Amino acid sequence: MAEATPHRIYSCDDHLDIYHLPHDVWTERLPAKYRELGPHVIERKGERSWVAGKHYLGISGAYPGLATGRGHENDDGLRPGDPVLRMQDMDRDDIYGSVVYGPGALWGFPMDDPDLKLAVLRAWNDWAAEVFNAYMPERLYALAALPTLSPKMAIEELHRCVAMGHRGVLFRAHDIDLVELGEGWDDLWAAVEEADVPISFHIGGGTSLAVDGSRRLETPWKIPASVAILPLQLDEPFSVMMYCGALERHPGLKLVLAESGIGWLPYLVKRMDATFDKHCTTNPEPHIKLKPSEIFQRQVYGTFEEEPFGPQLIPLLGPDNFMWACDYPHPDSTWPESRKAIDEALGSLSEETLRKVTGETCQRLYKLV
Repeated sequence: MAEATPHRIYSCDDHLDIYHLPHDVWTERLPAKYRELGPHVIERKGERSWVAGKHYLGISGAYPGLATGRGHENDDGLRPGDPVLRMQDMDRDDIYGSVVYGPGALWGFPMDDPDLKLAVLRAWNDWAAEVFNAYMPERLYALAALPTLSPKMAIEELHRCVAMGHRGVLFRAHDIDLVELGEGWDDLWAAVEEADVPISFHIGGGTSLAVDGSRRLETPWKIPASVAILPLQLDEPFSVMMYCGALERHPGLKLVLAESGIGWLPYLVKRMDATFDKHCTTNPEPHIKLKPSEIFQRQVYGTFEEEPFGPQLIPLLGPDNFMWACDYPHPDSTWPESRKAIDEALGSLSEETLRKVTGETCQRLYKLV
């Protein structure tokens, strides 16, 4: 049994939700005509609340179960959005590096105006690079968010963000009809491959149970029902990317299934191989010629937290394709006892495998120090 060792731990899927952001992220960066329509904070029903136009986005500050409440009395909920304080929390948990998914990763932004939505995403990407990541760029990596309005918009923002130093990008695959448009986004997949940065599909959609962030407390029973199945909803975008040939056509494209967990992936990849044998090998013009398991091992990564059957499941597809996450500051985070949680959940893995899934694979994928 491997014991917790002093190797560097990288958490590959942490969060910075809108609740925790400084109030000036958008008001200082959006054009004047969008400042009331974009995210900003107002007093509402006696609380500081984030709104965008007519849409309520949530409370500014803490929400029930916030991980930081375990270690900081009178936490105002804004600690995760302050890079100085956030890195103090990472140091307390002995986590060296943190890959961070920003606001909108789970539920997106409720805006119909494409120009406004693009401006909101660009403002986040600017703040993430210029303020958040800039504080400690060798250890803190908030990902850029790409627009899903058109391949052209996404490619332009990709190039802009890579030039600013972003190490990876988020693409909300649930926001588009990927089944019908998968091949239509091929220019984006090619651009991401050329830029040599990972692209992430994060959980947060794909089911009628999904509840957007502003309404999640209005229907309490839907929260556990939705959370229980959200990771599995990445099966469709993953399967589309596999069978439409996007991954095989772009062998340098690295796809992260963020917060997917591990459990369902060995089953699905095995089933994909069987489906390939039945439906692709007999097709004179198949979209893919390699087995899905080979493509997965070359290009696809899943992130997980406290995976109950991790030691049994990780070897089925190999340790090079899975990355551990603390999920700070969400309620189910392992903070501030992540090394203990790792040892309890994954301690039976070999030392080499443990190093890979808790640090080295993330470090390699994002080209970290």
